[in-house]
Amino acid sequence: MAARVFRSSLMLETMPKPNAHPEIDLDRVPRHIAIIMDGNGRWALERGLERNAGHREGIESVREVIRAGRDYGIEVLTLYAFSIENWSRPKSEVAELMRLLEEYLESELAEVMENRGRVRSIGRLDRLPPSTRRAVENAVRETEGNDGMQIVFALSYGGRTEIVDAARRLARDAELGKVDPETLDEKGFVAYLYAPDLPDPDLLIRTGCEQRVSNFLLWQIAYSEIHLSGCMWPEFRRSEFETAILDFQRRERRFGLTSAQIRAGADETAGR
Repeated sequence: MAARVFRSSLMLETMPKPNAHPEIDLDRVPRHIAIIMDGNGRWALERGLERNAGHREGIESVREVIRAGRDYGIEVLTLYAFSIENWSRPKSEVAELMRLLEEYLESELAEVMENRGRVRSIGRLDRLPPSTRRAVENAVRETEGNDGMQIVFALSYGGRTEIVDAARRLARDAELGKVDPETLDEKGFVAYLYAPDLPDPDLLIRTGCEQRVSNFLLWQIAYSEIHLSGCMWPEFRRSEFETAILDFQRRERRFGLTSAQIRAGADETAGR
């Protein structure tokens, strides 16, 4: 696999704001960043607050990260907003999370539209409360024609669940004779995932001081670089986002190749 060059096509249209970090190479920003937003509850409890206070403070981190991603020309930003396992949390906490999601989508839609952002969602959305699902569907519908940064909310989402759902759809198509299992390859399987048109994440960020992927985008993160942040999600703001990009840019992405092969490919490209 040839070495990849990470330059967002959006950079050709929209120059980053003047406050871009001087050390970040704007020609090598990740195309797709995925974030596990962890630590809201612990952040609140450490301060003697209810867990929901952490979720409310975490909304500001979402705002900052989306704006920073737009400034740096990130094409896709996927946020792990509510996992399939989160349904087992106390009903009052789940209800507050759904309310905050509705409030956020309604209050931020104008800014997203102004910046040509496109809202998308992945997961088992049929499990969302009717009002939450309407808010999500409205944001998706209102922004579907935009060509700016894609903001993907993973809601009622699980990586294993996505693969199982894909396998079910594939099995049905096989029964109908639409697909031959003997000729199925990875590319063919990807077509059955929730958002097959999206590129795989180049960078996976996790907050909350944990070191696991928590059932997030299990298929898609096969070659993602992983940045583990030492702060809780309510503390994760623009500077931490920039630190993650800088960490990404220090990595050598080999995709199974050797360093020598990567350099040889770069030299060959430069000589054309």
